[in-house]
Amino acid sequence: MGLIFSHDDGAVTGLGPASMEGASRVSREQALRQLKARFLRALQENDAEEVETILDTTSIDIDTVFEVEDQNMVLASYKQGYWLPGYKLESSWAMGIHVCMMHNSLECALVLLERGAAISRMPNGKTPLHVACEVSHGDCVALLLDHGARANRISLSGHAALHYCITKESLDCARHLIVRGAEVNMASQNNDEDTPLHTAARFGIPELTALYLSHGADINKGNARLETPLIVAAYWAFCTREQIFSPDHHLVCRLLLDHGANPDLQEEDNKTALHKAAWNADHVLIEMLLAAGADARAMDINGCSPIQYLLKVTQVRPASIPELCYQLLLNHGGPRVYPPQFHKVLQSCHDFPRAVEILINSYEHIRSTKKWKTAIADESYQQHKELYDSLFAVCSNTPRTLAHLARCAIRGQLKEHCHQGVHELGIPPPLVRYILLEPEGIIY
Repeated sequence: MGLIFSHDDGAVTGLGPASMEGASRVSREQALRQLKARFLRALQENDAEEVETILDTTSIDIDTVFEVEDQNMVLASYKQGYWLPGYKLESSWAMGIHVCMMHNSLECALVLLERGAAISRMPNGKTPLHVACEVSHGDCVALLLDHGARANRISLSGHAALHYCITKESLDCARHLIVRGAEVNMASQNNDEDTPLHTAARFGIPELTALYLSHGADINKGNARLETPLIVAAYWAFCTREQIFSPDHHLVCRLLLDHGANPDLQEEDNKTALHKAAWNADHVLIEMLLAAGADARAMDINGCSPIQYLLKVTQVRPASIPELCYQLLLNHGGPRVYPPQFHKVLQSCHDFPRAVEILINSYEHIRSTKKWKTAIADESYQQHKELYDSLFAVCSNTPRTLAHLARCAIRGQLKEHCHQGVHELGIPPPLVRYILLEPEGIIY
């Protein structure tokens, strides 16, 4: 049944035919706006009875496109390069079935689908399936797939539905998709070329990581920048804004390593996952990667090893334990700083005397230069005067103690196996800690 519009005859008295036609058109447009608003509200509130009434008693198009509030950009999918990064719109276009996915209006969605609503149109770049995955509505995903939605359809920005599974709550969505043929190794068709496993690694979702691995995800596949999922997870394990480390990202790395991820694969700048962990000063991840066999001496395109990246960020990672990071890298064969450049260590680490002690004790002997004192802030020197006085005392022409020389000889023999090999020497625990550069608060 079509829409019936009424008008007040007195309101148009004295108007000519053209004016009456214009007034009638305005009235029809106003009525249509009101009807669309009524339809949209019913969809948002999951009022299936009202939706059926509207469809039965009006001629509204079941696939009519609404303009709806979308500040979180759930509905919109922009192609890379068309808008500036971070550009946001307050509203987006969507059909009724998109609105149902966004608001988890399952009953209304069923009404629309059974009446032939289009299931794969993208008025603003995403299909209803993409929207359902982004808002983690697993039942909606199942409903769409039951009605013929294509699991591998690509959005305007080049992403398949699995790429929009980015929360723990979207695990059911991913399961439904995989059962219906979603490809776990499909790369996004944009500049990133991320697989769903890369996406799970970036957002730190262990549940999705385990799911993809159990369904044959390529664990060492590189994206457009040659980043493996392990490299991605290692980089995103630290939130620079909140200055905190993510246990979920650590768990993702653990899962990847346990399933055979290669820790020494390099991205386009030749950085490994260990470079990323060192840049974050993430001692938990550094230890995990080194235990898995990561090369502490690996060099990137700039000729920098992980320990050099650690030096660059020591002062700007308040949540880290820098001395533990240095100790781990050195005990796994990480290269030491070139002695004439040791003043740069003091510039970076003067607020962390335990780190300075560990680095100094990795050398058999190192001689101080004029640059050392100027590299240490006066406040730091006064606060840690005993240690810094001992530093300058032993780094003069005075030889180091016999115990220290023996320590260096043992470390020189064990090399990159020092961390593990020292435990096999059958020596007392205090000597083990001494050989592994455990700081004591003073340098002998």
